Amino acid sequence: MENTPLKPAKIFAFMLSSALLGGIAGSYLTSTQLQASLLDYESETTAQETSYLEESQVIDTVQSVSPSVVSIVVSKDLPLYRQGFLPFGNDPFFNFGVPYQEYDRDEEGNIKSERVQVGGGSGFIISEDGLIVTNRHVVDDEEASYTVVTSDGREFEADVLARDTLSDFAVLRLIETEENPVKGLSFVELGDSDALQIGQKVVAIGNALAEYQNTVTTGVVSGMGRNITAGSLQSSEDLVNLIQTDAAINPGNSGGPLVNLKGQVVGINTAIAANGEGIGFAIPINDVKLLIHTVEETGEIIRPYLGVRFMMLDEKKADELQIEVEGGAVLVGNEAEGEFAVIPGSPADKAGLKIKDVILEVDGETVDLEHPLHHLLAQKPIDEPVILTIWRSGETMKIEVTLEAAQ
Repeated sequence: MENTPLKPAKIFAFMLSSALLGGIAGSYLTSTQLQASLLDYESETTAQETSYLEESQVIDTVQSVSPSVVSIVVSKDLPLYRQGFLPFGNDPFFNFGVPYQEYDRDEEGNIKSERVQVGGGSGFIISEDGLIVTNRHVVDDEEASYTVVTSDGREFEADVLARDTLSDFAVLRLIETEENPVKGLSFVELGDSDALQIGQKVVAIGNALAEYQNTVTTGVVSGMGRNITAGSLQSSEDLVNLIQTDAAINPGNSGGPLVNLKGQVVGINTAIAANGEGIGFAIPINDVKLLIHTVEETGEIIRPYLGVRFMMLDEKKADELQIEVEGGAVLVGNEAEGEFAVIPGSPADKAGLKIKDVILEVDGETVDLEHPLHHLLAQKPIDEPVILTIWRSGETMKIEVTLEAAQ
């Protein structure tokens, strides 16, 4: 069968339809590519806007908080020494001296001394009358004097009002003079550290290396409820329930604020991991709010007092003591030696607590190694009832106790 040739009209119709289809396809592809390009552009624009917004928030935070951040200079009178060489006999082969060092004395024989800067740290102003929060380890030398340098360059001598014996926390007050009045101070807003989320952006501000005033570093909340042992070979202490952050915290940053992007202080920068990078720790501000309040009201730290001697339980200790619970705080003592598990006349005694009781909860919060009893009690107000969940001889019960001020 022979192929029938197409007539010119049909050929023209075929070519026209092909061109139309090609145009439609090309138009569709062009439209799709345009939409994709627009989506990419919008996505890039959104990412840039988000980045600009975050940068703007950090800048605004720093501008609002930095005026309230101070540098703390630690000074001390140190003895002056005189150095020299003692001759090594008259032998010409040994005509050199051996070095010696002794106190430099005045004509009356008194040892000369000079005021020397021996340390430094950071702090932040919490009130218009010049109260400053810092770390206890920044101001723990009772023989030293402390000078506070504000962000605008003013210098004030400061008294240490309170040093907390259970946490790395202290409060100073600026000393006002006629020539140097305490006025025009910026002070911070305290935030809610319990509301922090892992991954949340935070800013650390402080006197880095005791040299670079109001240094700003940024990072995120890396962890919550961390427990560490901080200090040196000479002295150390256990710190609990800390905020972990990767915002760079350097020596000298101690006592400075850790701030959220609302410009609120959520922590007190206190320590770094010596064997790691990007691992810093801060005391949650909620842990010291009540202590700050007592200092503002009374000029000293007043802690709530329960009146018990206790030991934190883990599974191993619970087995050793034949206690059926694996956590909490067991009340321990040796009354024959005057070591009472429950101090006579204390709030615990008035509430009926007994030796070998295990405190499992404080107002519904679990007592465990990450949240020890003394830490939970420190956050409770004085003269208000607290509900303790107690394990006693196989039974669980609730006991109401009213904490008193520690004497």
